[in-house]
Amino acid sequence: MRQSCWLHLGPPRWAVSKSLLAALRKRTGFSISNCKKALEMHENDVEKAESWLQEQAQAQGWEKATKLSGRKTAQGLVGIHIEGQSGAMVEVNCETDFVARNEKFTSLVSEVTRDFFVHGGTQATQTLGIVKESFSEEQLKTLPVGDGKTLGDKLALAIGSIGENMNLARATRLTTQADTQLVGYCHPSTVDEDLKLGRYGVIVAFKASGPLTEVAKQLCVHIIGMNPKTIGMESDPKAENPDEEKVLVHQEFLSDPEVTVSEVLHREGLNIVDFVRYEAGETQDKAE
Repeated sequence: MRQSCWLHLGPPRWAVSKSLLAALRKRTGFSISNCKKALEMHENDVEKAESWLQEQAQAQGWEKATKLSGRKTAQGLVGIHIEGQSGAMVEVNCETDFVARNEKFTSLVSEVTRDFFVHGGTQATQTLGIVKESFSEEQLKTLPVGDGKTLGDKLALAIGSIGENMNLARATRLTTQADTQLVGYCHPSTVDEDLKLGRYGVIVAFKASGPLTEVAKQLCVHIIGMNPKTIGMESDPKAENPDEEKVLVHQEFLSDPEVTVSEVLHREGLNIVDFVRYEAGETQDKAE
């Protein structure tokens, strides 16, 4: 993280150790002049110097975030993390596709998704044994994530570093009972250790008569591609035009259009209890 020269450099107050200067620069990524100033002010105490540098960077980040807040953020990424019976999905938006593919931005989305998985969880509704917790942008910004920081603080620091407007669009956490399994998928698919990233994301809650197969993943791909609005029941009315069908069970299966999703579920002994689908930038498009 290379920062611009945002500190006023006055006369040296303390003889700076070259080895400590090198260590502080490596730990923080700040410029030599900024690290030198911090060490001078804190008498070569690296911990205090680093803390002070981060405070200055955070303040600069919030200032830049405020200035850029009116810019449109129609690009971005969806992050998914599933562990045991819980899964979290977060959408983080930015201005350009170039930044959406930037390593700093993808690292931010990964970190925010893991933070939300660990710390998010008070906005719960329960349906069919699934606890669903949904967070808005404002709720995410104020979510505490430790060390006195919020997700909004982390976002502001990233805005100060990258220089584009960004926002924490939304997030959902699903928690299921032992008889229900969660499967997540992102497209285009990028995996960061145990976390998935992509422009589109979906988490599907399955009940199955046996172990899940590749069909579960195919159904995730189907939901991303066909964008159903509800799961539905076989008794629900069908759309006159199959291409406009929004009830999942009535849709032609994307991997085999000769059968419907309902027929695939019966054949595989599967039941979809719930699903959540995100598309990066979708919330802003709906707001306009």
